[in-house]
Amino acid sequence: MTEDARDEGGSPEDSPQDAAARDDAPGHDALQDDAPQPVIVARGITMRGPRGPVYGPIDLDVDPGGVTVLNCPAGEGRTALLMTLAGRMRPASGELQVLGSRDARQIFARAALAGVDEVDPLPESVTVGEVLTEQLRWRAPWYRRIRRAGPQDLERLCAPVFGELPLPPLEHETDDLAELDALLLRIALANADRPALLVVDGLDALTSDRDRQVALDRLIELGREQTVVTASVNDVSGRAVRAQLSVPNVVRTELAAREGSR
Repeated sequence: MTEDARDEGGSPEDSPQDAAARDDAPGHDALQDDAPQPVIVARGITMRGPRGPVYGPIDLDVDPGGVTVLNCPAGEGRTALLMTLAGRMRPASGELQVLGSRDARQIFARAALAGVDEVDPLPESVTVGEVLTEQLRWRAPWYRRIRRAGPQDLERLCAPVFGELPLPPLEHETDDLAELDALLLRIALANADRPALLVVDGLDALTSDRDRQVALDRLIELGREQTVVTASVNDVSGRAVRAQLSVPNVVRTELAAREGSR
């Protein structure tokens, strides 16, 4: 082989037949098979409630890592969809695979869900320390005695979510938390075990544009080590998200109420 042939990335004997033979060689397809598989694959999933359609049919593919934002209206349809993706509900029809499983119980065990008022509201008139203590006791084996949460517990559970933002004081009551702090605390509680998939709602409930941007930035940071799925009615183009997917056929709460009244 001459130096010229090597510089051109081939040899004088290289032919289309040789290239085809290389493509058929053992290991060629295996390289393609090793490509990362989607974390979520949904095909035609639907859900209906007593008042009519809730969502669907929906087709969805979510790749691993980073933040995927689902663009759809807020309401019971979006809440039900996010709960389904996190294994808290089952679709009425269609096929859903999350983290390689079609079993909602297995999905539940490997996915965290935060920001859904029906699932993880902060208790009222209690302190941040009491909320953290309850979380630690819930996660511990029944036979282990768990002391009250202290500064180290606050740092360990909340710092990965809050980042450079100030952590809420342990003695602060949940009723007095700012909107952003309350949402980030809910995410920290849900995400204590750092599961492979984190599903978050509630961005649109933040009344401040700045708070919504900060919350999304914190999810983007978490997306460096997890797959994060969230939802918003707003366009997030220009933010460092992995993907922004338009999701049709998601019913608004008020629309579902009208359907049920007919």
